[in-house]
Amino acid sequence: MKYSIGFLLGVLGLIVVNSCKMEESENEEVLFVGTYTDNGSEGIYTFNLNTDTGELTNKSLTAKIKNPSYIAFSPDRNSLYAVSEVDDYKKDEGSITTFSIKDTTLIKVSEQSTYGANPCYVGVDATGRLVAVANYTGGNVAVYNTLENGDLRNGPQIIDHKILDSTKTAHAHMAMFLNDELVVTDLGLDKIRIYSETEEKFVSSEQEELVVADGAGPRHFVTSKNGNFLYVINELNSTITVFKDVSGQFVELDTYNTVDATFKGESYCADIHLSPDGKFLYGTNRGENTVVIFQVNETTGKLKLVGREPVKGDWPRNFVLDPSGKYVLVANQRSNNIVVFSRDEKNGTLTFVSQVDLPSPVCLKFY
Repeated sequence: MKYSIGFLLGVLGLIVVNSCKMEESENEEVLFVGTYTDNGSEGIYTFNLNTDTGELTNKSLTAKIKNPSYIAFSPDRNSLYAVSEVDDYKKDEGSITTFSIKDTTLIKVSEQSTYGANPCYVGVDATGRLVAVANYTGGNVAVYNTLENGDLRNGPQIIDHKILDSTKTAHAHMAMFLNDELVVTDLGLDKIRIYSETEEKFVSSEQEELVVADGAGPRHFVTSKNGNFLYVINELNSTITVFKDVSGQFVELDTYNTVDATFKGESYCADIHLSPDGKFLYGTNRGENTVVIFQVNETTGKLKLVGREPVKGDWPRNFVLDPSGKYVLVANQRSNNIVVFSRDEKNGTLTFVSQVDLPSPVCLKFY
């Protein structure tokens, strides 16, 4: 069978185009971004991160939703859960929306109350069976069971922190499932509460609650790769407190300052993450406007200051390491930009690579 030169060139062109697309997809990661929507943003956006160049491209609005200040994926990546950080979904209540994901496109499944005002965090357990929401102003946590399609079952369990202290105001800030338990940081109570599941309900664990310095304001935490150490970033006094697992009980090991001693002015910590290899710990300082970098002693859990990298913007809230650990991306809420840094895997240091503009970015998650 004979083919014309034009036909053969056309086939060759298609092969080249498809080859380029395959190469492009292999060199890109999809980034989902949650925003506050009172400054020009409309909801949840996606970008492509080129893992060769560190450039963010292909900005796209993927879901219109009010104040999606925190988002989380189901373990199978078929669902995305987004809080709306509001207090008027119902009176003094925020909401959580379930989306199904089709080729990184979000399709709304349902929206329901979080039973507390201004939800600010979503945690999903390793099986995808449970979803927890921390309500900051509401001072409580809603724990949902999921349905087979990833949607949230009505009637969550409500864990109320307001009843725990009559002198402080409860502000649940993070609710994360860890080793079959639910761990909740309460910024207002200066405590980390731990709950165990018993007969499909979460009750106070045998582990004593963890207490940080008065007025520290525990916000987020991460655990070491071996689970022996818990690193808590404290918003209000700009510190990181390290807890060590001793015979099944976490005990305080040490506390480290995150801002430079010479810094003048107010600064508030925001987010905390470990590098994929567990050798470096990073945290954001809003005010000093830096990412603080610590080297981790994986045996003792202790930290050694490496330095602080300016974030090329104002008010770094959430940040994320890409899946390879090659890049660190920072969401600067007030300067309306997302900044990409390359990461030196040996030394932990950061180097500016690129930035993109986006109004009020506050949550970054790779798909």
